[in-house]
Amino acid sequence: MTFVKSIGSKKVNFDFNKEFINIFSEKIKLSDIKFVNQTLKDLHPSDVADLIENLSAETRSKLIEIEEFNIEPDIFVELNESIQTEVLQLLSIDSISKIIKRLESDNAISILENLETNKKESVLNKLPPKDRFLLEEGLSYPEDSAARIMQREFTAVPVDWSVGQTIDYLRESKELPEEFLDIFIVDNEFKPVGTVPSSRVLRTPREKKMNSIMREMPVLISVNMDKEEVGHTFETYNLVSAGVINKNNKLVGMITADDVVTVVQEEAEEDVLRLAGVGDEEITDSVIVKTKRRFNWLLLNLFTALLATWVISLFGASIEQMVALAFLMPIVASMGGNAGMQTLAVTIRAIATKELSSGNFNRVVGKEFLIGILNGIIFAIITSIIVQFWFKDFYLSILIGVSMILNMIVAGLFGILVPVSLKKLNIDPALASSVFVTTITDVIGFLSFLGIGSYFFLN
Repeated sequence: MTFVKSIGSKKVNFDFNKEFINIFSEKIKLSDIKFVNQTLKDLHPSDVADLIENLSAETRSKLIEIEEFNIEPDIFVELNESIQTEVLQLLSIDSISKIIKRLESDNAISILENLETNKKESVLNKLPPKDRFLLEEGLSYPEDSAARIMQREFTAVPVDWSVGQTIDYLRESKELPEEFLDIFIVDNEFKPVGTVPSSRVLRTPREKKMNSIMREMPVLISVNMDKEEVGHTFETYNLVSAGVINKNNKLVGMITADDVVTVVQEEAEEDVLRLAGVGDEEITDSVIVKTKRRFNWLLLNLFTALLATWVISLFGASIEQMVALAFLMPIVASMGGNAGMQTLAVTIRAIATKELSSGNFNRVVGKEFLIGILNGIIFAIITSIIVQFWFKDFYLSILIGVSMILNMIVAGLFGILVPVSLKKLNIDPALASSVFVTTITDVIGFLSFLGIGSYFFLN
């Protein structure tokens, strides 16, 4: 019923077909917990999360309410945010506390973020004082900061320790993270001075000092650094992990590559969704929630469309005298809009990856200007030939050709100027750029086409 492959003792599922989901749902309704637990036991946690996400809300609720069923922490963290929120509403305070106790601090914080204030306080009160302090401290940082994604579990040893002391410590300590690649070397004030790969420790004689085999000047992350900037830092320096320091330059946490992959994926998805005006929408969101999230964007688009319509109304007399203008003006506007969106997509990507800077800004703008001219000339020739064969009107062919060139140039320029300007105003370029670029290209397209048309056909 499903296609699977084995990884260790677990099976990784590629696809849950409808028949399997129906059978699994029916077993849940019958409270056949033996079948449910055995099925989930054989699957990888991410596939269990995928299966739970594919259940109906009613069936999911029934599953959580079965007394003998306990959702494992490694499964819970794989659920998408909206399903996590839904499940958290069904779980008791004790159940949530048990899940959080077994998670690394970064995953625990992401769960606490989704809880209502009162429930969050109740869960925190159930935790040991040390864990509660660390989680509350993490929640005090901005939502998009490095502190929200860092693990507070890391491995650090004094700068004067030997390899032998370090190995003994790693074997005996019970408070270390389950998996780690780098060991941080810290001074007397707990400030990081270097890192040593765990593999290098295993290959070095016990009497050697850790500071003699460490990599000095490690790349460090500030607790207040934006998550997107963290991802850029990891990409730039090819990091697999990095230490996180507070305002006093003391080591307080660690960020690993798997956390960064998640951040980069979330940022990319967020930018794509925002370009379309749907925000942080999940496929599992309700109809009402989706409608609310899309309303403001569509309302803004309505007003910009009315602006473009008002521009058209200024040339009503020209359109009445030459009906062909009404047939052809959508071509100019749509070509400009599509060209603008191409430049916009490239620009937003360049801003996100730090490829666009003050040093190359003029060169990039100049390049887009030339691209606009070349594309404008190419499509002006193609469109003019089509219009000439269609309407047998030389002036109309020239009109649409000139308008096409002007609008393609404007599209290229504003496709880069709009997101850069919004970025300088501390507004997310992905959130509002597309509606402004589309409006500008529509207005300029109609103004150039109908304005030149009025000059030709009314004079």
